[in-house]
Amino acid sequence: MKVNKHTQAKSKSQKWKDVRGKRCRPPISSSDINSSPVMAKMIKEHQVSVKKKPSVKRLKNKAKPVSDSKIIPSQSGSKNSYTQANGSSAFNLDKESDDSEEWKEYSQLIHRNGVETSDDVEVVQPGRLEGEALHQCAQRDDRQNRAVLIMQKDQTLCFRGKCFLTCLYGRVEVMGFTVEEGQQSYPLFSPASHCPLTIRALQSSDDNRNNRIRASHILQQYLTGASRKKLLKSVTSSSTIILLEPMETPLTRFLSSFPDLSELFSPPVSELMSAVLDTPLNGLGMIPLTSTVEGLKMPKSYQDALNTVVNACRGDMDGCAVILVCGTKNVGKSTFIRLLINTLLNHTASVDYLEGDLGQTEFTPAGCLSLATITEPLLGPPFTHQHTPEHMIYYGQSSCESDLDRYLESLKSLWHRRCQSRETPVVINTMGWVKGFGFQLLVDMIRFFPVSHVVQLSHGGVSQCAALTPEFLRTAQGCQTHPPAQTALDEFTESHSPPRSYSHLAVQSEFQGVGRQGTAKHQRTNEHRELSLLAYLSQLQSSDPGPVRPLHSLTPYQVPNTAVALGVIHCEVVPTHMLYAANASLVGLCCLSEKVASRGGPVLLSQAPICPCVGLGVLRGIDVARGQYFVLTPVDPSVLRKVNCLLLGAISLPSCILTSQPGVEGERPYVTTDYSFDLTGAGKLRVFKGLMRPSQVGMQ
Repeated sequence: MKVNKHTQAKSKSQKWKDVRGKRCRPPISSSDINSSPVMAKMIKEHQVSVKKKPSVKRLKNKAKPVSDSKIIPSQSGSKNSYTQANGSSAFNLDKESDDSEEWKEYSQLIHRNGVETSDDVEVVQPGRLEGEALHQCAQRDDRQNRAVLIMQKDQTLCFRGKCFLTCLYGRVEVMGFTVEEGQQSYPLFSPASHCPLTIRALQSSDDNRNNRIRASHILQQYLTGASRKKLLKSVTSSSTIILLEPMETPLTRFLSSFPDLSELFSPPVSELMSAVLDTPLNGLGMIPLTSTVEGLKMPKSYQDALNTVVNACRGDMDGCAVILVCGTKNVGKSTFIRLLINTLLNHTASVDYLEGDLGQTEFTPAGCLSLATITEPLLGPPFTHQHTPEHMIYYGQSSCESDLDRYLESLKSLWHRRCQSRETPVVINTMGWVKGFGFQLLVDMIRFFPVSHVVQLSHGGVSQCAALTPEFLRTAQGCQTHPPAQTALDEFTESHSPPRSYSHLAVQSEFQGVGRQGTAKHQRTNEHRELSLLAYLSQLQSSDPGPVRPLHSLTPYQVPNTAVALGVIHCEVVPTHMLYAANASLVGLCCLSEKVASRGGPVLLSQAPICPCVGLGVLRGIDVARGQYFVLTPVDPSVLRKVNCLLLGAISLPSCILTSQPGVEGERPYVTTDYSFDLTGAGKLRVFKGLMRPSQVGMQ
């Protein structure tokens, strides 16, 4: 199995240096996005209503001055230039330029020593950008299909849709990650399946920036004269300038090819009345939202926990920080983890992530336990940043209740594969199962791993389970671990060591709908799992723009059934029916330590092994006569050479893969309606694997 090795820091001072300057590359180009019929109708209706009753929001207060240190280099093709010496200016103007009057205004500004008067800029105030304010501070370049937006300190833009964001001047924050000028373009995803993203302008770090001159030079590269002059009136000492471009990727093209997902990046029904549809940003694939939509809500306990963990990581810790995040279902664990990782990436080059939630995985499809190294910010829900982790084990189910021992042993196997000398912070995600055996699993995980912080999320002002403090853990019962036996003799023996301590941080979630599963379209947990799997399969699409190729039109790999073993890990299947069960199913591509030997015919496993997994594939066909499997997978062929085992689990393909792909003529394969679950053997045979009652634990 291929393992990516990372260079270790020589000292802690090098580990926590500012690494944001390393993330620099030219802005990513993107193609135009065609507006959907639904959004076009909404825009037309909204424009009619605006004509009937205009609504203008005036901004009154000035923003406070901020600063920044980085300088955007000018484009080589720029004709207009200026030089400055001894507090005066000398400009070289192109005779054919239409902006000579504008440059004269800037020259006068410099002679005033950069002092801005009430005639130079428009008065603005912090808050949500919406309505008329967006028309004043945003301009679109129709030739390049992009928009420039000027924001003041603490102003926010909450939106639905997707785009590329480039910070041209100043700083902005998205999901805890700070984007500064000079950095690369970042993709932002704000689908209807999750909470909308919010862009927030920050205080700059440079107290001596000459904002009007530099801003004009930047705007000149992206806007024409009239648009540039209009935006320049919005520039103040606290301004931030960002570039927004449309985004079209193999992921978005593949998802939009399914009818049920065509409006995934549009506002849900509950937000239609809050959508701002007549701004320069709408044609880019972005729908701004008014302040009636709250966006991500971070209570004080959220911020306190984030600050505590980040400050501990930046301090002189003995070893690396290991943060375990736990809590009941639908309490915001995944959102908190994304905020935590993004905040840590502001200070360190990478963060290690151990996935312990089988049902709501972050970087892989459901049913996978993994250990990944994160180097880029997470600016969208899980299905928008699927990638192959450094180490992965295919568990094959969205819950571990049928085999607790295999779950724990898989996690321990992943942890042992991590280089123990790494000083990178580690974030551990856990399941929302906090009752009974699920709670005992949490106790085991805290004891198995060198946890330094336990972040426990709850809602409603009460905890949904006992607080996992160090004091509680001294007497808690786990599935595989037991509290240490306390005797009078132990207290006086030198061999007795006190239990390891850690920091326990309690966080109260306060967002709307906390503790309840979403009921709107695309917001249910099973739909989230399908989106992650579809996103993984979108890697089979070409990176070149063009029509989506349905999976049945792609050429599969041909694998001899004597070279790979086949196993079912979630239920018992008789050997004569195993090929029927595996056909047209999702399989884990795994690597057994021992060589697969066949006496002729397929090799079938009787037990589920714990072995490395390099990715997933679709077993789209089986040729029994020639003894071959036909597998579709995005895994690189050089890695596939190591695969000698196919594991079938309970994670099934989304129904739209079989029913909604274009190009299928006649009867659809693998799909039938002539079926009855009343027949004997029509359902799966569930196997009980030694799950004991809580009263029986410790009796053996």
